[in-house]
Amino acid sequence: MKDQRAEALARILVRYSTRVRTGDVCVIQSTTAAEPLVQAVYEEVLRAGGLAVMQLTTSGAQAAFYDLASDDQLDWIPPPATWAAEKADVRIAILADLNTRELSNADPKKQARAQKARKQLMETSMRRSAAGEHRWALTLFPTNAYAGEAEMSLRDYEDFYYAACLATDGDPVTAWERQSDRVRRLADWTEGREEVRIVADGTDITLGVGGRRWIPCVGEHNMPDGEFFTGPIEDSVNGEIAFSFPASYGGRTVSGVRMRFEGGKVVDASAEQGEEFLHEMLDTDAGARRLGELGIGTNYGIETGTKEILLDEKIGGTVHLAIGMSYPETGGENSSAVHWDMVCDLREGGSITVDALELQHDGRFVV
Repeated sequence: MKDQRAEALARILVRYSTRVRTGDVCVIQSTTAAEPLVQAVYEEVLRAGGLAVMQLTTSGAQAAFYDLASDDQLDWIPPPATWAAEKADVRIAILADLNTRELSNADPKKQARAQKARKQLMETSMRRSAAGEHRWALTLFPTNAYAGEAEMSLRDYEDFYYAACLATDGDPVTAWERQSDRVRRLADWTEGREEVRIVADGTDITLGVGGRRWIPCVGEHNMPDGEFFTGPIEDSVNGEIAFSFPASYGGRTVSGVRMRFEGGKVVDASAEQGEEFLHEMLDTDAGARRLGELGIGTNYGIETGTKEILLDEKIGGTVHLAIGMSYPETGGENSSAVHWDMVCDLREGGSITVDALELQHDGRFVV
């Protein structure tokens, strides 16, 4: 029996997030584990008149790649991946892990090398997106693996996830637009200001944002959504930050991460778990030690960490910083093969001030 919530999520992704039109070439990327949602998205693309291209892999492909690939294979970019980045009008990516720890023993040097080889794909996609030439959306398909990480049953996780995506709304295609006013107002309030300061337990950091754009996020790219973000001035970041939740990247997880910045650069970093991997990613290239994003979560419907950044970075009362690549639409200029978000919880004693005006206190907006 089809899950009507998956059908509704497919309509949101196709009709609202990416606004597929007749003749649009639409790449659908996922693993075979997400077949129900992939099928629903495929059918919705066809109904919208799009030209659907499926790029599906098996669930164990990544682990096999990092175990078996030679240097030449790590550096090789499959032609369909290049074509999708350069030519596709739309990309809908669906995460669907059956084992979130599958890459726990992968060689971090191999992961860094493969990431570096794919830097041009990321740059091309971001540039085309900023220019309005490429529409994309990222979501996930609920699996036992994600449910286990969130310490929920699969049924509870499905209920939680589809509700967070507003797929349970009576008119799901218009739901995000109807709930977008607050995020847009917050982004407008911060636009044109010069400096952001974040203070919390183990955290006191300042970021220059003068001349940078703040982007409200209302379901057009990430699903679920709920944040506004910018690209900090590359050499402006100073201070230290303690990240509250475990952070995953490339199938590897680090936790207890602390970073200290001077002149925009990470000069000291530690982690209670996964420190070797953290340093390997920071050393990927020069841009990996600088920030590409400052984001402020606004989705108070997501209350607890799930160990999946797609959700955790949206939690109302948190901020997230991403080392590495900037989004061009913010005016950010940092270039890197890495873009790794990490979350700091401000709901117990934290604050955000913007040009010395308080924006948020104890995780609640005060403007």
